[in-house]
Amino acid sequence: MQLHPTSLPAGRLGDDALRFVDWLAEAGQSWWQMLPLGPPDRARSPYKSASAFAAWRGLLSDPAAPVSDDEIDAFRMRESFWIGDWERVAGGRRAVADQVRFAREWDALRRYARERGVGLIGDVPIYVAPGSADHRAWPALFRSGEVAGAPPDALSERGQLWGNPLYDWPALQRRDYHWWTERLRRTFALFDVTRIDHFRGFVAYWAVPEDASDARGGHWRRGPGRAVFDAAARSLGPLPVIAEDLGVITAPVTRLRRSLGFPGMVVMQFGFDPDDPRGPHRLENHEHDSVVYTGTHDTDTLRGWWSALPAATRRAAEAQFAAADVVEPEPWWSTIRLAYSSPARLAMIQAQDVLGLGGEARMNVPGRATGSWRWRMAPGALTPELAKRLRAATEESGRS
Repeated sequence: MQLHPTSLPAGRLGDDALRFVDWLAEAGQSWWQMLPLGPPDRARSPYKSASAFAAWRGLLSDPAAPVSDDEIDAFRMRESFWIGDWERVAGGRRAVADQVRFAREWDALRRYARERGVGLIGDVPIYVAPGSADHRAWPALFRSGEVAGAPPDALSERGQLWGNPLYDWPALQRRDYHWWTERLRRTFALFDVTRIDHFRGFVAYWAVPEDASDARGGHWRRGPGRAVFDAAARSLGPLPVIAEDLGVITAPVTRLRRSLGFPGMVVMQFGFDPDDPRGPHRLENHEHDSVVYTGTHDTDTLRGWWSALPAATRRAAEAQFAAADVVEPEPWWSTIRLAYSSPARLAMIQAQDVLGLGGEARMNVPGRATGSWRWRMAPGALTPELAKRLRAATEESGRS
């Protein structure tokens, strides 16, 4: 199940996180997927963090817990690649002490989850934030004159202007992609598996002039391909990665993903267009080498999505529910069960969809500067009855 810690009732680690693990185990679920854990930006987005390595102090359940000098020294030694950069940006000893506190709380959560058969899945944004600790500490690893974005498409005639600094991939190559290896090392120290956002950018990425007002004037530049992952694997061993390959995906992107052995993503909400019978998100086109999601942090909840569906798309979805014998009184539960029937190796659902919440519980609206990343679950919302219902659906599909 996907749920960011900020969406727990208290919005942080501690007892709420442990109780959520208990509920997952009771519901027969094996994975808890989160969004990035770094300090979010002013809009609360975890995808534009002040650090690609540091965890956010706001996630701590006990931000005043005592920390000894020995613990700080040991952390500095263990995380020497990045902690000095973060310390200079975030405030000296206190910044390190917060990372020690986070390590304590996180290690306790991870042990607790493992004991109950629940693995943790993280999320790595491909880019760092402008002005972040990483951007300041490693300026030679980033291009100047252009920033990240996405080209115009059916959803946005002006494209998307993200504004993140772009990597100077030849400069990274000369350093054997060491920065990326250390970033993944840190990620796998925290998570059992990680999703890498915007995977297609490793094949080709959209570069926009830094003074542009929108992304229409951008152009494609070639990415590093598999070299960055080969370098990381030489140091870290096999890489447990889910490749976020959503959007307009070319054959070279699919070849790269498959050559690396990374599962891709399919999303149920994208799979019912009657005019797109060959789309990869349609259930009959799903492959085992993928992870099926009911929705993502960028889409509406299932209930909100369903309420806005055109009649033809709704009829197409209902026909699939009936064909798979997963008709439920609530269409969001039908969609959950349909996802579970997929041949994809893993099915991931969002907590909002199990709860049957509408668009008010949506995590993010892409392109909107305010109002996102704020949803928080009500205390006690995930009941024993919901756990029993989800376990039954999981067992019926053979995914338990």
